[in-house]
Amino acid sequence: MGCYESKMENQETISNSKDRNYFMKQTVTFRNNFASAHSSYAASLKNTGAALIDFAQAGEHQNFQFSPSYDLPPLPPPPLPNFPAALRRAITMPDIQSDTVETAVEEVDDEDEETEGRGLRNNERKNCVIQVLSEVDNRFILASEAARDVSIILQATRLHFRSNFSDTGGNVDYSARVMRVVTWDRSFRETPNVDEVKDDFDSEKHETLVNVLDKLLAWEKKLYNEVKAAELTKSEYQRKVATLIKLEKRGTNNEALEKAKAVISHLNSMYIVDMQSLDSTVSEINHLRDQQLYPKLVQLVDGMATMWGIMHSHHEKQLNIMKLLRSSDSQFPLETSEHHHDRTYQLLLVMQEWESQFQKSINNQKGFIKALYTWLKLNLTLLNDSDIKENISSPKSCPIQILLHAWNDRLEKLPDEFARIAIANFVAAVDSLYQRQQEELVLKRKCDEIRKEYTRKSTQFDQWESKYSKRKRLDEFDPNRTEGDCNEADEVLKEKKRLLIELEKRLDEEKDAFERHCLHVRQKSLRCLKNDLLELFRTMTDFSLECSKMYSELSYVVHKLRLAQSSS
Repeated sequence: MGCYESKMENQETISNSKDRNYFMKQTVTFRNNFASAHSSYAASLKNTGAALIDFAQAGEHQNFQFSPSYDLPPLPPPPLPNFPAALRRAITMPDIQSDTVETAVEEVDDEDEETEGRGLRNNERKNCVIQVLSEVDNRFILASEAARDVSIILQATRLHFRSNFSDTGGNVDYSARVMRVVTWDRSFRETPNVDEVKDDFDSEKHETLVNVLDKLLAWEKKLYNEVKAAELTKSEYQRKVATLIKLEKRGTNNEALEKAKAVISHLNSMYIVDMQSLDSTVSEINHLRDQQLYPKLVQLVDGMATMWGIMHSHHEKQLNIMKLLRSSDSQFPLETSEHHHDRTYQLLLVMQEWESQFQKSINNQKGFIKALYTWLKLNLTLLNDSDIKENISSPKSCPIQILLHAWNDRLEKLPDEFARIAIANFVAAVDSLYQRQQEELVLKRKCDEIRKEYTRKSTQFDQWESKYSKRKRLDEFDPNRTEGDCNEADEVLKEKKRLLIELEKRLDEEKDAFERHCLHVRQKSLRCLKNDLLELFRTMTDFSLECSKMYSELSYVVHKLRLAQSSS
């Protein structure tokens, strides 16, 4: 029996239904991952702004004693690595405006050539980095807030149920609720006197993208079982008919023939029931697809178009702000403190998180749409079986097919690799800076150790020389002293002085090496902000513009479909 069922699995009808079920599982999985990555990406934007301002504050703290005018409350989930308290952020931050920076940016936009020629006024140079990055931080907060509506559509903060149909494990028997809906007739679910209809999950008016996909997965599982059962019944029916023909040819007694005919009649009735059940299941899937899934996808497209449009405006503003910093002559302190070194490491971790969540968000979005589009193509494919094809087939062209085709095609052409490389390059620049700072601190500790040793030995030498001078004066009145004793003491004095001079020379060399390295680190710090960060914002501005265009085009596709439907 096992081999027979395995052979049945290879039939195109069953194989097609099995593939549909598989790709709907993939759709649910990718949607969950996309929702999580989207939420984490929004959080990483906010944390990047915080890390940049912390980095700048730590760099200028030694000279300017700058402190923010607001508190940074704890950051909500999803959590990042254990960062210092200064990096923590809340979901909602006040709209922090910097009039000085806004005015300066306007000057850059309106009088760019003049500003580059004269630079910033002297009283603005001291804390230019802080001012500029404070506004960059504010733009990160606003860009992060722009992702909130899409997070709501994706239910990114929802505790995702793990149904038995998704094969992802978990302790919540979500499938029981789904299958309760699956086994109801739609007209019964719409009966106003049924209390359970009030359940948000069961009310079509309150359906979410998550609920619709979970229901589709449950129905696809049911369809797969029904197709398999129908094929098994049909195969058994055909086998029994062949047996009856043989019995009739052999002239078997009437009782055996009647029994065989009764079995065949029963199998035929079972097959009719199977086809009716299959027809009901397919109708429910098509209803969910066209009446519930499609509107939710349209809502997601509109939300993404709005989000990327807003993000583009903020990244573009950040780019203009960084041009202001590039034209300034701001300087970092001569030496790297332990505090600044820690904040550089914090920035490195945050940037690595941004890079990771960016990649996850794009990849899972592509996976979600591709899996859903593949499922839809199978959903719309005519099957070879003459009985089942009428039940599972759908019109070859429908709005959701047109939308998903355009969506999948545009996602495949999205130039996300340039943005990923730009983030990775900035991560590499911060990592390189962190390593150079670490080398600087090692050199500083080495200089401190040699300085301490020199101070100690210099003090010892002064004490020894003082004692030697006193003793030498006393020895001049000693009639028993010899010339050899005096010469020996002089040689010891010269040797100690020579060693002290060599140590002082070594200290000077280490100080020179340390100062050269400090200069290199200071230049690298400024280059990291003025060049590398500017290039990052330039690329993110271009990428967000491409995303905004893509989703605006998809919104236009939806608009044309609406017009076509209303006119037909």
